[in-house]
Amino acid sequence: MTELLNQFPDATCLESRSGFQRKLLKWFDRNQRDLPWRRNRNRYRVWVSEIMLQQTQVTTVIDYYRRFIQRFPNVKTLAQADVEDVLKQWEGLGYYRRARQMHAAARVIMETHKGRFPRDYQAVLQLPGIGRYTAGAILSIADDLPLPILEGNTIRLFSRLLLLHSDPRSSRNQKWLWEFAETLLPSQRTGDFNQALMELGALICTPNAPDCLHCPVQFCCPAFAQGKQGEIPVRVRKINYLETNEAVVLVSRKRRFLVRKCLPDERWAGLWDFPRYSLDDTPSGERQRCGALQKQLQQDYGLQTTVAAMDQEIRHAVTRFRITLSCYQALDVRGRLKKDRRESCWVSPDEIRELPLSATGRKIAERLIRQDG
Repeated sequence: MTELLNQFPDATCLESRSGFQRKLLKWFDRNQRDLPWRRNRNRYRVWVSEIMLQQTQVTTVIDYYRRFIQRFPNVKTLAQADVEDVLKQWEGLGYYRRARQMHAAARVIMETHKGRFPRDYQAVLQLPGIGRYTAGAILSIADDLPLPILEGNTIRLFSRLLLLHSDPRSSRNQKWLWEFAETLLPSQRTGDFNQALMELGALICTPNAPDCLHCPVQFCCPAFAQGKQGEIPVRVRKINYLETNEAVVLVSRKRRFLVRKCLPDERWAGLWDFPRYSLDDTPSGERQRCGALQKQLQQDYGLQTTVAAMDQEIRHAVTRFRITLSCYQALDVRGRLKKDRRESCWVSPDEIRELPLSATGRKIAERLIRQDG
């Protein structure tokens, strides 16, 4: 702790840790939100909630968590499920790799830990999709193990408590922040304390206009004392999104629609989608684009058709891409569906409802079902 004090002399909470811990826990006992994963703190349920909460708002996660736990109440049911069923329950949460890794981790737990989520920190770290933060969160919340956590809310809170004037995500500052998180831990109620830190960041110590006047630990916050809470943490450079144009082609025959399963190396791997192509390298004229899409459909699926543009466009963002998705329709579809490495098939509107689809694929499917219905 001496090194931390030397590095951050304004961090008075290091010298008044007991008061900090006491005031924060008292605030948490009075103000914590009633969230479903706080009602049963077994390791499996804490794990599900922590994975879902990564890069996702709490209000969004609540209903997904309830449905997921109802469908997969324990490690065994998750491990025995088909990955497509898991992706279906996850549909709409995004970052689908999280769901695939959870499924893989559940199988490891069944094979290696006899179906019991491990309590050993190193064993938890070995599970697919679990890093230092998630392992610490699971074991501290479920078992009160003295493990620190560091995530978006606590990075912001700690940066203000330390009066950190540089990028908190640099490797050097991450080292200091992890050490700070460990130094603050109380000897008891570690799980509540870690949740209180995250709750304070979510409700009070917010990115913009933090509610410092109602903060239980403002007494030891140098950013508040110096009026710098709006400057800290230092803003990181925004992502430069790449603009890209794509086309989705709606191919139907006898009230059934053509869908394909995304390959492991593709965006939305394991989910289903309608035939989709990049338009960035195709001619800009509509007639030329329709001709190019016709050739792609014949090459990929063995279908002869006439492609026509639809007056529909969907804009969305995926990772660092901003995508303009133009909708096309295949008319007068002929030929037999070719079977190759593309897992494709014809599905009815009812069957579409049961498939795990990409976010844009679900929007398109809902429109098709309404039109069909």
